[in-house]
Formats: sequence, C-alpha cells, structure tokens
Amino acid sequence: MSRWHRPLMVSTGLMSALAVVTAVALVLDDRTLDGMPVWAKPLKFAMSVAVYSFTWAWLLSLQRRERRWGRIAGTVLAVAGVAEVAVITFQAARAHRSHFNAATPFDAVLFGVMGMMIIGLMVANVVAAVAVLLDRQADGPSTWAVRFGLAISTLGLASGGLMLGPRPGQSVDGGVIGAHTVAAADGGPGLPLLGWSTVAGDLRVPHFVGMHALQLLPLLPLALAALSRRFPALAPVRVRQGLTVTAGVVYAGVFGLVLWQAERGQSLVHPDGLTLAAAGVLAVLALGGVAWSFRARAPRQVALAVPAPAEAAR
Repeated sequence: MSRWHRPLMVSTGLMSALAVVTAVALVLDDRTLDGMPVWAKPLKFAMSVAVYSFTWAWLLSLQRRERRWGRIAGTVLAVAGVAEVAVITFQAARAHRSHFNAATPFDAVLFGVMGMMIIGLMVANVVAAVAVLLDRQADGPSTWAVRFGLAISTLGLASGGLMLGPRPGQSVDGGVIGAHTVAAADGGPGLPLLGWSTVAGDLRVPHFVGMHALQLLPLLPLALAALSRRFPALAPVRVRQGLTVTAGVVYAGVFGLVLWQAERGQSLVHPDGLTLAAAGVLAVLALGGVAWSFRARAPRQVALAVPAPAEAAR
C-alpha cells in the first residue's frame, strides 16, 4: 500500500486552516460583492479543496503499486488547488471578482493564472484517475464506487469550462469574460452562502455535484459494510455491489439532470414539469436498482434428492 501523499495532505491542512480564517472574516467583515459577502467564496473554495485534496490523498494511498507519474499528478492537484484558492482569497480581500474579471490588466493576469491552474487540475485529475483505476480495490463495491466517483468527478470538473469565454454582450474590453449564470446576469438573487441563482440557471450546481462524486460515492460501500453487521440482508457482497452500482448510475443521472436544467436557464429550486418528470424517472431507476440488488443477494440453490436411510438400505 502506498503511503499518504504528502503535498495533498499539506494542501488539506492549509485549506482547512484557511476555511477557519475566512469563516471568522465572514462574521467580522460586512462587505459584499455581487450581492454576497466577500468572504463567502473563499470559504466555500477552501472547504471544497480541503475535502478534494484529502480524498485524493486517500485514493492514491490505496494503490498496491506506487506509480511515480501518479504521485506527480497528485502534487499538481495540490499545487493547482492551493494556487487557485490563494487568488480567490486575495481578490476577496480587495473586494474584487476573481472569476471572469478582466476589468484591469492585473485582474486579467490573475484570472489567466487561475485558468492555467484549472487546466492543470483537470489534466492531473485524469492522470491520477488512471493511476488509481489501474489497481483493483479491496472488493467489488469499492472498485465500482471509485470508478463511478472518478468518472463523474472528472466530468464535473470539466463542466466548469462551460462558464468560460465571453457571453453575448461581453468582451475583454468590457471587463467581464464569462459567467456562471445562464439566462440572467451574475450577481442576482441566490441561495444563502452557496450563492446559486434562484431565478435562472447556474452552472456552479453541476460543477459542484459532479466534483464531489469523488467524495460521496466511495463512502457508500464503507457505510454498507458497517451496516451489514446489523442488517444481514446487506452481508452478501453482491447486494452491496448492486447497491453501489445503482448509486453510481443514479448519481450520474442527477449530474446530467442538473447540468441540463442549468443550461436551460432554470433555477435548481424552481424545476419545471419536464425536470420533475426526469427526476421521477431517476427515482424509479433507483428503486428498480435497489430491488434488483436484493433479489440477486443469493444464487439460486438446487435441491438435491437424498435417499432416506431406510431406502438406501434396500
């Protein structure tokens, strides 16, 4: 088993400390930017990158055979994550936008640096994912959880690219070169702390949902294994593997649904009939997957006819 990845653990510690600092700043500093407290964004990103770094440190530690290029990818993940949050925090302290900001040459340079960090993060994510996927995990449920988590998180990370590039009416000269809100301007009414738009589509929703599949899905087989001690129906590996695969498929469907919803300019909290119908299909799929998992919990046994002792003596 590989040792825990030190740069990623350092990133976890730094981001955790920064989350505490920015949480205090959020209470003490009442400045706002685009209708949100200036420290809300660095707080969210520090927490997200802390969890992301820790998860990758854990995943890379699961490798039976350490791969040098996999550890290099982990280092790039750590550096890129910390650098991006550093820029976000610096801009927040100045009460300036970090993303999509080209208002001044300096702001444009900082946004360009963030862009390079994001590209590095995406490439390193794929490379590290390949390194982890080359090793089979301890059991079937864990293997499938990691596979789904890595695939969906990579798509979630890539979905951030949809926010880049000038939108209609935007230009570098105008100081804004991208947006996360669809069918409305950034900075409108949003959910507390998260800031996700409550009046239009918001691409941050699929970005968040997709990225954190890497944390949520691998936890499921661990939870199922713990529960199997109290609930015998969960003891067979095939049941837990079926439930894990079902969760992966449904999670991928949820990611696709919120991405589709955002691209249609629809707020997460105001779904239309079409969105609700699609969510209903996912719910039915989930129930069907659960039923299938428990039905397959034990192979069909063929009863063998054993003659009675008296008959055998004849």
